[in-house]
Amino acid sequence: MVEPRPKSIASTQSLSSFVKSICDIMRRSNCASALQYVPELTWILFLRILDAQENKSRDEAEAVGEDFTPALQAPYRWQDWAAPCHVEREDRTPEGQLVGWKRQQLQGRTGDLFAFINKDLLPYLHGLDTLPDGRPNPSASPKQRVIGRIMTAVERVRVDSETDFHDILDRIHTIQIDHIDDTHFFTLSQVYEDLLLKMGEKNSDGGQFFTPREVVRAMVATLNPVFGETVYDPCCGTGGFLAQSYEWMSRRMGDQATGTDLERLKHDTFFGREKENLVFPIALANLVLHGIDQPNLWHGNTLADQPTYAGLFEQAPSTFDVILTNPPFGGKESSETQDRYSFQSSATQVLFLQHLLDELALPNDEQPGGRCGVVLDEGLLFRTNESAFVETKRRLLDECELWCIVSLPGGVFSTAGAGVKTNLLFFTKGRPTERTWYYDLSHVKMGKKSPMTLAHFGWNPDFTLITDDTALPASLVEDWHTREGHADQPFPTFARLLDRRGKPEADSDVSWTIDLAARRAQARADMAPHEAEAVRCREESVAFKEQMAALKKAKATEAEWLAVQQQWQTAEKAAREAQARATAIDAAAFDLKAVNPNVRVTRDTRSPDEILDAIAAHGLQVTMALDRLRQLGVSRNL
Repeated sequence: MVEPRPKSIASTQSLSSFVKSICDIMRRSNCASALQYVPELTWILFLRILDAQENKSRDEAEAVGEDFTPALQAPYRWQDWAAPCHVEREDRTPEGQLVGWKRQQLQGRTGDLFAFINKDLLPYLHGLDTLPDGRPNPSASPKQRVIGRIMTAVERVRVDSETDFHDILDRIHTIQIDHIDDTHFFTLSQVYEDLLLKMGEKNSDGGQFFTPREVVRAMVATLNPVFGETVYDPCCGTGGFLAQSYEWMSRRMGDQATGTDLERLKHDTFFGREKENLVFPIALANLVLHGIDQPNLWHGNTLADQPTYAGLFEQAPSTFDVILTNPPFGGKESSETQDRYSFQSSATQVLFLQHLLDELALPNDEQPGGRCGVVLDEGLLFRTNESAFVETKRRLLDECELWCIVSLPGGVFSTAGAGVKTNLLFFTKGRPTERTWYYDLSHVKMGKKSPMTLAHFGWNPDFTLITDDTALPASLVEDWHTREGHADQPFPTFARLLDRRGKPEADSDVSWTIDLAARRAQARADMAPHEAEAVRCREESVAFKEQMAALKKAKATEAEWLAVQQQWQTAEKAAREAQARATAIDAAAFDLKAVNPNVRVTRDTRSPDEILDAIAAHGLQVTMALDRLRQLGVSRNL
């Protein structure tokens, strides 16, 4: 038997095809839905890549004469029980056994492989994290604790056919990390994203688990986290923001990074929280396979600060230098959870924004304050009819410099079953907001077959600027070059203008700057007369109330008392109305929605008669078309 050649994953298309072939087998073997086959694929794929990484690390250690301690022992490694055994080959385990020797032992009788996995392998892997009595395993290394926590969610093999399971193992074994195209990192996040797209197409809830990869990459590039900073995501999903931040930082450290620096990057830099039981182990696995072999992830309800498992988060700092996140929209939290925050709201995005403000590091003599990039829904920006929305945004502008808002197209998240209009907000803790730079991408048409790419932001895949406008998406540029004065000008992409924000040259047809400090100052000036009127009316109300008490004490007639009561009620109403006008003016200053003042408006210059003639002509075309359809129907019936 000839061993299958290593699988080369050189494009997202080949990745998608490869994953689909495995999922097709799982679907016919008791894993009908994505909620069943995604976790099954995750743990099997994780153990395969883990084994390949361990072999690579062993070879590197032996090359320099260093000892290597594996995370897993025989016969619990992939190379023992899952890899196909080829007797004619000389591939051996470190102990001298044939690769796949345990699997060959278990093939003698149907049921033995599943019995080994369910009764031997899984308990061993679970025990890396916790002992049978529930206590943490004191002898486990940090990496072993992570492996154990990933596998804790796996109670048994879900696939119900050993024949199909052998087929799955054979296919996954063909993956070799040395044969993966460097420009297409084979990560669980990509696998999971591909599967979530399918869930989204069926209007499932997959959209809450991930942010489109190119949006994540653009946000990371905008904040530019550097070595020495901590990165945090309070609702990390499959770990996309943390994984992309690791890739960004490690590449910029280059080959000259010391072993100590790399250890700090992998162990003491990235922190996250995740609530969903389904997603938490996938996030851990994804980060390990990226190279973050000790992810600092916390499992539980972030907003309620109620951990399900916090054992990997013990070294987390109290605040963070960089936060990148996409909090869920439209969720609901209990009143007990809301009471933990200064401004209570059932809207989770309002609570999450307050959490972000609490978690950002304050500036000090050595470094500026923490900075944040967050995806927020349109409603949070423009809603001013609820106190919690207004006061949370007030706190944001008072405590942070909100330096950029990017208005995303409406279909960015439609591929994952979420059609909410969204924006990217970037802000830095430590000084109040004065001016905010807006960039508008809302005109770009997005959909399942035309997802957002880095090119929409003006970057090449390697984050160099796109300097040739012909390389930009047509839906971004539209007819910009044909407009007056633009013939010889490059399109003002986000990437081109980002470093110019705060300067006049950062403003264009698709970008503008709002002086929020001036807007708030004007609002205070406009509020003043209404607040003064409210004070005057309240003073009158107090006087009328005292007069009512005096009349009652003097035993005045009912008519006299009712007349003053009417004046008191009128003053009370006038005070409330004046205060409401002042409050509305104040709240309006916190409408942060991106409304492009430079957008072109196409006006219909036709006269009423010309419009009526056009309608009549269109009606005639419709009538003629209907007549032709009727004639076709009659001829078919003859």
